Amino acid sequence: MKFHRLSSHKINKLIACFSEDITASSAAKILGLNRKTVNLYYNRFRCLILQQSLSDHAQDFGVFELDESYFGAKRVRGKRGRGAAGKTPVFGLLKRDGKVLVSVVPNCSRKELLPIIQGKILEGSTIHTDDGLVLNGYDHYRVFHSDNEFSRGKSHINGIEAFWSFAKRRMAKFNGIQSDAFVLHLKESEFRYNNRHKDLTKIIPILFKNKKVMV
Repeated sequence: MKFHRLSSHKINKLIACFSEDITASSAAKILGLNRKTVNLYYNRFRCLILQQSLSDHAQDFGVFELDESYFGAKRVRGKRGRGAAGKTPVFGLLKRDGKVLVSVVPNCSRKELLPIIQGKILEGSTIHTDDGLVLNGYDHYRVFHSDNEFSRGKSHINGIEAFWSFAKRRMAKFNGIQSDAFVLHLKESEFRYNNRHKDLTKIIPILFKNKKVMV
């Protein structure tokens, strides 16, 4: 990615604002830039983050939590849970003491989710889910949310649920995200969560040097 409109100094300042999760409007005021210009660069950062995530095809072994969530407008009265009307379904895999990976899916049927699971998690791994999935080839434990059970010893999905709370909380501040930009903001939340203990001002410039994610 090459930037021609701003100096390196300004770009570094923009990276610093983006790293602190400062909105484009606030960053524009802080840096004395046009908001549309800041949005342009912010979206380029998000595109790099998205491409980095999509380029990771590695499978992993370990202990995982799997869950689905729904993003979008407030719940329509009478519509709850899986397939909630008007919402975007998202499936998440979280490796305990590791990273989270999220995918926008057409629906949360076994047919849609199984290829994602098998593509990322090696057989023999331990998987924790709620009562919505039955999986073969894994050491599979379930907690029955439908019976108000949320943990059974080490069996729970508290980690992935913490990510859902984080993602929805930070995305809510945008007061609505256009559908064509949703995946960019979702993957940005994934990136921030996975690197929440690191200095993003050092990580983001590395993305520019990785030719696999250049745009």
